[in-house]
Amino acid sequence: MRQNHIHRRNFIRQSSLTITGLLGFSAWKKAFSVPFVTPGPLHNIPADKGLDPRWVKSLYATGKVTTYRKSRNELKYIGMPSGGLHTGTLYMGGDGRLWLWGIYNDDREGIDTRDIQWYNGQKEVLLHPRDGANYVEPPAADNKRWLEQGFAVKINYNGKVIVKELKEDDWDEIVFEATYPLATVTYTDKHLPVEIVLKGGAFYIPMDAEDSALPATFFHIEIKNHSGQNIEAKLTGWQENGAHKLTAAAGDGARLNTFIGQEHSQSVFYTFRATREDASLQRDAGTMSFGLIGKQGSVNTAANPYPVDSDFFESGSQQAAEADAPGKLTGSLTVSAPIPTGGSFAADYALAWHFNHPLKKLAEKMPESKAGYHYAARFKDAAAVMEYISANYNTLRTRTFLWQKTYYDSTLPHWLLERAIINIGTIATANTYRFASGRFWGWEGVNSCEGTCTHVWQYGHALARIFPSLERDTRQRVDLGVGMQENGGILFRGEFANRPAIDGQAGTILRIYREHQMSADNSFLQLNWKQIRKAVLFMLAQDKNGDGMTDTPMENTLDAIWEGEIAWIVGLCIAAAKAGQLMAEEMNDEALAATCRQYVEKGNRNMASALFNGEYFIHRPDAVAGKKKLGSYNTCHIDQVYGQSWAFQVGLGRLWDKEKTLSALRSLWKYNFTPDVGPYIQTHIGGRPYALAGEAGMIMNTNPHNEQHPYGEDVTWQTGYFHECMSGFEHQVAAHMMAEGMTDEALVLTRAIHDRYHAAKRNPYNEIECSDHYARAMASYGTFIAACGLDYHGPKGHIGFDPKLSPDDFRAPFTTAEGWGGYAQQRENGSLKAQFTVHHGRLRVKTAAFVCKGTLKADKVEVRLGTAAIGARLTHTGKDALLVFEKDLIIEEGNKLAIIIG
Repeated sequence: MRQNHIHRRNFIRQSSLTITGLLGFSAWKKAFSVPFVTPGPLHNIPADKGLDPRWVKSLYATGKVTTYRKSRNELKYIGMPSGGLHTGTLYMGGDGRLWLWGIYNDDREGIDTRDIQWYNGQKEVLLHPRDGANYVEPPAADNKRWLEQGFAVKINYNGKVIVKELKEDDWDEIVFEATYPLATVTYTDKHLPVEIVLKGGAFYIPMDAEDSALPATFFHIEIKNHSGQNIEAKLTGWQENGAHKLTAAAGDGARLNTFIGQEHSQSVFYTFRATREDASLQRDAGTMSFGLIGKQGSVNTAANPYPVDSDFFESGSQQAAEADAPGKLTGSLTVSAPIPTGGSFAADYALAWHFNHPLKKLAEKMPESKAGYHYAARFKDAAAVMEYISANYNTLRTRTFLWQKTYYDSTLPHWLLERAIINIGTIATANTYRFASGRFWGWEGVNSCEGTCTHVWQYGHALARIFPSLERDTRQRVDLGVGMQENGGILFRGEFANRPAIDGQAGTILRIYREHQMSADNSFLQLNWKQIRKAVLFMLAQDKNGDGMTDTPMENTLDAIWEGEIAWIVGLCIAAAKAGQLMAEEMNDEALAATCRQYVEKGNRNMASALFNGEYFIHRPDAVAGKKKLGSYNTCHIDQVYGQSWAFQVGLGRLWDKEKTLSALRSLWKYNFTPDVGPYIQTHIGGRPYALAGEAGMIMNTNPHNEQHPYGEDVTWQTGYFHECMSGFEHQVAAHMMAEGMTDEALVLTRAIHDRYHAAKRNPYNEIECSDHYARAMASYGTFIAACGLDYHGPKGHIGFDPKLSPDDFRAPFTTAEGWGGYAQQRENGSLKAQFTVHHGRLRVKTAAFVCKGTLKADKVEVRLGTAAIGARLTHTGKDALLVFEKDLIIEEGNKLAIIIG
């Protein structure tokens, strides 16, 4: 395995690109001038962050899409997951070409499996993918284009024939718009009066976990004529046969390309005729299909794309071609049209694949994986996938485009919307699978740490809000099914573990409540109540002395068993008990509701009094064991008020003391957030490099008062976690800060992560923790939920908004149990106008809550569903307004609910 040595003299140059020098991120300039404590083991994070107030203010602006440019050398690391959910890792690169091709069931860790040597400021250490190797030295697209694929245009203009591939080398400028699930790539050349716009990505329709999981990607390519004359244009796309790409050697068989003409498409079907008996068992055994949708063009089943010249656009072998392994065989599809001056021409292509070989190492503990993938249960091969796509293309593309438009049609900062949604791309990588049984399953990061780990996946909010059926099924099938012990403990890695983790247990109870809220009715709760009840009682039983503060030593997400009363675990269990109480009340289980209520009351009281040190919440040592074992003790830990953060995500309200919670968040900002992590990680070694010198971030755990043995007397390898910046935890804090109204801090912290993943430095779509596309990073969507102030309960038919940014003129998307759309409100003193528009599915509403600006002018309300007037009762206390409609309202797709209050 190749190793790259980074020596001391190259440390600053190679370990990071400074924010000020690279990004013009002037906000950090003043921070760099703040003196640090003399280097050593002491706390050396500046209390004064030195941020330019003008820059902080600029973070609130709606702004425009983040763009990366060839002219700034920002394209080489970009890799947007462009396939369907759980169908492998296929990236769209910065110039629109595909790369990585992680569709072949590779069981190696990371998107790039190499180890590297990294100088940490004191010594060289070996980094594996889970340790941040791909953060320090991110893989570039040019080294990972294992299959020939691309597009090219041929333009007859002004008596000349011009041929250009859609790749970086052929254009003066390429601009990549970093959105998700679709990216837009624009190609321009100062000598050519045309503009090419490629929109590509996966078919992606929230609430539709089936059609969003097609093993496919698509491209919508438009040629715009900006000249003063008519032009003739040809567009061609090509794709290499990828069947048995990795394993086929000479004598193993031949690749076959076959033309298939259908009513809605033309395609090349890629197969392999094997001579080896075990060929079908190879992980790259399967099929592919490349199609031109909705148009008639010319087909070449044996194209030679290099060089791509004028002759390449002419048709060749029409029906079939073959090539002995290991030779390449490429098919192409070409379409042409005249384009009038000022006009345009567009064509649509799709690529499908079918490699149905789940990892063998999963089968021993999870036999159902041997039955294959869910997509293979729907489609027998890639040709069947292409047939489905072509027959349903207009609906699939239109719905995908509509979601993209709906999501980004918001007054929220565009960069914040991008960072919030981008991490759900992990579901469209080899980090997750869906098996033939319908079961969803995930690693923590790509091929690292198995079992849809409860203490990691419980941080994420994106999947539950966008594809709630997958989360509901996982709660029911796994956490309350194969992963539940008789005593109610939830195995934290399903079949791959033999014990619960306390934070995973509490977080899963909270997720169960969230999944109930994201349901249309009470059936999920009712069906699973017996098991849910057991899970809640198991968690409550871990409070041995009955003070509402969990004290049983159990494993947690920092991979150790801590002893004592730990604020972040205590608080998380309080939040879970509150969720248990509310579920019990809905189920009319007064006995459990009362038990939970008592637990919450005692826990809130005792946590605020016993675990608060005057500045922040701490870990109180076990009375007998003391501080012998690892723990956070009197240090400032990133998750210390995580339970309250969760509470805001699911409408639990305020738990323990508000002022002490705010003090804790301010302490995290003061003691843990730094505009440059360099001095800290150089003096506090042992952590993995998920943030480098010159980059901002929030350190996991700091010792602000420079105590001796701050993390216990018996320091273990897990201590290294305390010195890291892990984005999932940072997103959790940012979401909490946003919900509490600490909007400056929330935006700065999120922007720090956003800029760490600037495309000039590494892939914007791949937040790394313990391997690539780490699941915890989906906590970023929680910041979006908090910014909207969304409060939703599907079975009760309740929805509410309390925007934290631009509340007087606010617009944002929403997703609910049965549909999605857009919400808008305008506020003035004493009045509010609101509108819900459903773009997909439907929304059932019985009550709606709003926060007005000032006291209402009058107890007056006007409601219209479409053109029909609707009766509603208004109640309000101060700024809070609640509407109760005279009957359940169903806002169908394409309809609007308009409300005027005051």
